[in-house]
Amino acid sequence: MFFKNNFDFIAIGDATIDAFIRIKEASVNCGINKNNCQLCLDYGNKIPYESVTVVPAVGNSANAAVAAARLGLKSAFVGNIGNDQNGKDCLGAFRANNVCAKFIKIHKDKKTNYHYVLWYEDDRTILIKHEKFDYSLPNIGSPKWIYLSSLGENSLPFHFEITAYLKKNQEINLAFQPGTFQMKFGAEKLSEIYKLTKVFICNLQEAQRILNTKEENPVELAKMIADLGPKITVITDGRKGAHTYDGENVWFMPLYPDPRPPFERTGAGDAFSSTFVAALAMGKTIEEALMMAPVNSMSVVQKIGAQAGLLTLQEMEGYLKNAPSNYKPSKI
Repeated sequence: MFFKNNFDFIAIGDATIDAFIRIKEASVNCGINKNNCQLCLDYGNKIPYESVTVVPAVGNSANAAVAAARLGLKSAFVGNIGNDQNGKDCLGAFRANNVCAKFIKIHKDKKTNYHYVLWYEDDRTILIKHEKFDYSLPNIGSPKWIYLSSLGENSLPFHFEITAYLKKNQEINLAFQPGTFQMKFGAEKLSEIYKLTKVFICNLQEAQRILNTKEENPVELAKMIADLGPKITVITDGRKGAHTYDGENVWFMPLYPDPRPPFERTGAGDAFSSTFVAALAMGKTIEEALMMAPVNSMSVVQKIGAQAGLLTLQEMEGYLKNAPSNYKPSKI
């Protein structure tokens, strides 16, 4: 598919292949209130597994690009892959999902990121490894939205490059869903990114980590993140729903009811975050975006991986039409 540089949504981040290894002979040990849980396997033993499912072209930003495309937006992905079969599989997957792949850089002497997902019951533990790519920003034109998420530990200078581009192109809206290393960099090193962010999304535990606080109230956390610069802050809290703060108003949004128990939870957060931003890119209000976001999360956890359950706009509208009467955002 041919695209000109008039994109609605460009996601920037690392792409990977996820290999889902489903295991049964394991246990989960948790602390008080089910915190600090650990997946336990017999050390030094042979552990049987049920199946392996390989899913290409995933990762926070890759998932976001596919979610936006599935909803009908002109979507592209900026990232890096190796010159290997895994990289070719990623390119094919992006194109099959109507995500423009022309901004993806292929590195001859690098491997495509490959993660192993230990899938036990309805949740997972992911073994990750990020290749050290030389990050650079291609000429992406002036998209309506840039969606920035997980990048490797050597990507800090790349964030400064993105900052400079946004300052020169102030008509672009930035959404920021920080990944592991972006949280490790700290808010001070990424202070300009935070100041330029239109929409910031993370979960409650990530907000505590970013702010180095033990505060547990999601509304207070949202306001504390907003003090760093973002205009709209969303704090998700698993099955407890999500809170959104726009500098004046606070909304609470419950989950969309699951039609059946979750099958596999990978990508639920990405689905929420990217759908919220995609809805704003479509011209929806904050309240309308909050209605859409949990629907995609609900759908994603019914499938394996982060993308198989992502909905088209028509499918999304069907779920919203049949939503319970109490499924709506409420101002606090």
